[in-house]
Amino acid sequence: MKKTVSTLTALALTASVLAACGSGDSDGGASASASPSGAPAASEGPKPELRQLGFARNFDVNADPVAKLLEEKTGYKVKYEALPLENTDDKLNLLMANKEPIDILKLSGSQYNRLAAQGALEPLDDLLQKYGKTLLAVNEPETFENAKVDGKIYGIPEKHPRGFVGSSLAIRQELLDELGLQVPTTIDEFYNLLKAIKEKKGIIPFSGFESMVHEISGAFGVVTSFEESNGKLIHRLEDPGMKEYLAFMNKLYKEGLLDPEWPVNKAATVQQKFTTGKVGVITYGWGSAPATQAALEKNMPGSKITLIHSLKGKDGQRANWKQGGGVSWYIAIPKSSKNKEEAMKYLDLKVQPELFKDMSIGQEGVTYKVENGKMVPILPAFNELRGNSDWYMTSSDVKAYAEYWLLRLRKDPVMNKVFEEIQANEPNVVSDPTLLAPPLAVVGNNLQKLNKLESDYIIKVFAGAEDLSGYDQFVAQWKSQGGSDVLAAYNEWYAKSKK
Repeated sequence: MKKTVSTLTALALTASVLAACGSGDSDGGASASASPSGAPAASEGPKPELRQLGFARNFDVNADPVAKLLEEKTGYKVKYEALPLENTDDKLNLLMANKEPIDILKLSGSQYNRLAAQGALEPLDDLLQKYGKTLLAVNEPETFENAKVDGKIYGIPEKHPRGFVGSSLAIRQELLDELGLQVPTTIDEFYNLLKAIKEKKGIIPFSGFESMVHEISGAFGVVTSFEESNGKLIHRLEDPGMKEYLAFMNKLYKEGLLDPEWPVNKAATVQQKFTTGKVGVITYGWGSAPATQAALEKNMPGSKITLIHSLKGKDGQRANWKQGGGVSWYIAIPKSSKNKEEAMKYLDLKVQPELFKDMSIGQEGVTYKVENGKMVPILPAFNELRGNSDWYMTSSDVKAYAEYWLLRLRKDPVMNKVFEEIQANEPNVVSDPTLLAPPLAVVGNNLQKLNKLESDYIIKVFAGAEDLSGYDQFVAQWKSQGGSDVLAAYNEWYAKSKK
């Protein structure tokens, strides 16, 4: 991937980080990857109670063992609150409009950009230099650079630790055996498989609910939302392969090979159809593997799921989308906070390597162990004591968390097995070139609307409600409703990032 920040800027920020690390204080025995030199000691003076707001999650965020651990180790008592699942942004906006004295916010990229633009967030540059030296040390300089809005840092990045492929296609192995067919590897073999399922088994050949099935679209050269073409970023709607992908999916629909309920399906509906033998092939993610396999074992004991990985197109091309690796969350301090300095001290304490490790995965011999060189969770202790620790993260020890995250995946053997099989069988994975783009205002204001516009159109094409003869007209509509502005903003950033 191209460089995402200018070299000079990155060097300048690196220099400031190194300067921050060079104060000469003891690191307290922490790992060399981070410098806790400027971190406040947990025993400093009386500490105020802090108030932290995070994303929706279905557990008592104030009673979890991680909440108790953090209070014990940092000396800060924190009152945790979670946003609701419904009308999340409305609730967040209301809290900010009322200037609620919240001290720490965990925000999505769009939430961060909007609140920063509205002036609701405290600039963190000075606070980071005074009290956030470990935060500066454990995060890559470019993530802070890309967190800037109008030249100032309003949010501490929490970067996803690894890139990964999230999906595959799935079929019951006994169905392949009954048909006498091998696992398809090309678009043509996949088409023939679906025809055989329809003609010989009389069930729905292929079901899902997504607009983009990357295992198929990759065969037409379309993988990520944005891609580089002749040195510039274009949207996938401008890629000629997109029209070929839509034509293929529409062909499946017209020939009765695609679930007629694809436009209204939900993930749970697709899983139910598959695990009761009503469909042959489904879109499948490693995150849903435990529930799917449990339901299949209950309904069809002894059944085995076989994965169908990315399919090859007519020129032998195949690819899948590499997710993760970008900034997942931004940690902000609202201007309405009454404890801005203490909030930054607390955030810095949480990424001290020893405490961050304890928060993430617990203690060896208690919540995890090392087997064959890999850290694996001890169950059920891990789930009971550290199962929810991701909710409490406010940035990370980036290098260390790459391994801790894998350990967390291993807490479910089924999920981990499917995850590893997918990663091992996807040789050509592609990241979106906008992965590390800063939270641009134009993008934040338009992308969600544009994504829905695109998704609705694609599903209609699948089902024949839109004809591909109007494709160019739709692309023009997409551009006129903000697409051109988004592309201009991304290309302005992209051109600067390559210098």
